[in-house]
Amino acid sequence: MASALTREGARVHAAPSPQTRRQRLRLRWLVISIVMWVIGIIFVLPFVWMIVSSFKRSIDVFSLPVRWIPDPFTWANYIEVWTGAHPLTLYFGNSLLVTGARVIGELFTSSLAAYGFARLRFRGRDGLFFLYISTLIVPFQLLLVPRFMLFQQLGIYDTLWALILPGIFTAFGTFLLRQFFLTIPQELSDAARIDGASDWQIYWRIILPLSKPVLASLAILAFVGSWNDYETPLIMLTSDQNFTIPLGLTNYIDDSGGINPSLIMAGAVSAVLPVVIMFMAMQRQFIQALARAGLKG
Repeated sequence: MASALTREGARVHAAPSPQTRRQRLRLRWLVISIVMWVIGIIFVLPFVWMIVSSFKRSIDVFSLPVRWIPDPFTWANYIEVWTGAHPLTLYFGNSLLVTGARVIGELFTSSLAAYGFARLRFRGRDGLFFLYISTLIVPFQLLLVPRFMLFQQLGIYDTLWALILPGIFTAFGTFLLRQFFLTIPQELSDAARIDGASDWQIYWRIILPLSKPVLASLAILAFVGSWNDYETPLIMLTSDQNFTIPLGLTNYIDDSGGINPSLIMAGAVSAVLPVVIMFMAMQRQFIQALARAGLKG
């Protein structure tokens, strides 16, 4: 009995005090914060270098050691890419039109399909959904040639429609929204149906308002994917007036492979700004979607 009490007292004596635990916790978070700051700086440095290089002369972009402050500082690169022989205004307009149409189309078609697969009951629903999702295993590049031949026959080759139409139907968007719709209580739909609401009214007035976080997440992913798409315009477009941003930046590479790095950096900085603005505008909903997914997981 005495030995048991002695061991129990030793354990109590060995237990750290609340102040010690707080100090250890602070030290732990301090170490984690330092590590995260270092990783964040490593990831941000290339972007900072791109911005700094866009204000340099081409001869100074790859100079060693790296000059983080441009000397001389010049706006000529931005003036050239926006008002020169290949103005970004044209490419920006095309990219905004294509991306906007694809994002709106994908949100609409994917949400409708996801509602059908998640909330409606019909024969063969799960099998049809499995077949639909199985298209995700088909490599994107494998579809470029059939689309090229099809769009030529339809007469929409070398038009913006050749970029818009394939992007408004995506299996990934349907899968993402279906999984979220399944988490919405069925009782809400049943109560609305008892009150006389149709499936369209349930979809539009109940399901979509409750799905704003995941819709914002899908909009961000669709926007970034469409805005940065290079392969599809490369195959489907030949006219400079139809070029999007990624393809338009290739105009600063000559036929021999030589580049004008300062102009490319200025164009790249200009091209990335809409993506940053898009994320900043929807980051609250995006973070909410991640938080809800973590809680449900």
